[in-house]
Amino acid sequence: MFRALLLLTLLLCSGLTRAGLPSILQWPVDLVVPGGTLHGSLMLPATAQPAPVVLLIAGSGPTDRDGNNPAGGNNDSLKRLALGLAERGIASLRYDKRGVAASRAVAPREEQLSVEAYVADAVAWGQLLKTDPRFSQLILLGHSEGALIATLAAVDAGADALVSVSGIAHPLGTVLREQLQGRLPPLLAAETETILRELERGHTVAEVAPKLRVLLRPSVQPYLISLLRQRPAEAFAQVPIPALIIQGSHDFQVDVEEAQLLLQAKPEAQLLVIEGMNHMLRIVPADAPPLASYNDPQLPLAGELLDGLARFILP
Repeated sequence: MFRALLLLTLLLCSGLTRAGLPSILQWPVDLVVPGGTLHGSLMLPATAQPAPVVLLIAGSGPTDRDGNNPAGGNNDSLKRLALGLAERGIASLRYDKRGVAASRAVAPREEQLSVEAYVADAVAWGQLLKTDPRFSQLILLGHSEGALIATLAAVDAGADALVSVSGIAHPLGTVLREQLQGRLPPLLAAETETILRELERGHTVAEVAPKLRVLLRPSVQPYLISLLRQRPAEAFAQVPIPALIIQGSHDFQVDVEEAQLLLQAKPEAQLLVIEGMNHMLRIVPADAPPLASYNDPQLPLAGELLDGLARFILP
């Protein structure tokens, strides 16, 4: 049984108040899970009525609760998303995944990570929020790989709705092969295919070429095995609650086709394609350098993202 402890010490929130808007409050939240304690941030709108709450689930790798990744960007995407939701009367909880940032001690070794553990953690967070009388409904929102985690956790968490942002529909093996096609010399391409086939069979590979270790190093292979066996579109189709699919047209990491395939799998879901939005939830020109916005936390989020979420969540 999971045990949760809400810390009641209010953080200083001077940076969370904007001209003409009521104060927005933020508390630290701890969740005790098998292996240790996860750490998160609960952001509340200024309202006396129960508010909907969104559990924000970060994407792949060492991405923290704010959406920042030491290997791929400091942009505060999830922190800004939480603030934008609060300004619209929607609460949220975002958290550092096990093995990441303040929750690093929960899984100090990469080999200890798995999709199943991430899903169990999301379920525990969701169950905590579901029983809190301050909240009227629970929405699970996952970004990128987090969209899969949200999908797999939604039912057991007791979610009332699901939001997939930049989520994939194809199995990861298909996506990886498409992303790497034509980008590797023949020998490395052949080795990559050999390793992926072994991982898809559930077997690790000890010897990996140095140039492939960033993606396929032995320590990350157990997690990749747990990820490669997932079927995102099939899982999405089986979630029996209202769902919203959000995808940016300028996302070079996830193609709009993935969103369309998710909709095809679950036709009753809503689809919102935001023109010009990239993977970091910002509006960028079509010819902008792909990573230019990944390290700029001052860029505002796409307005249609926040407006679309509010239309979906609020009555």
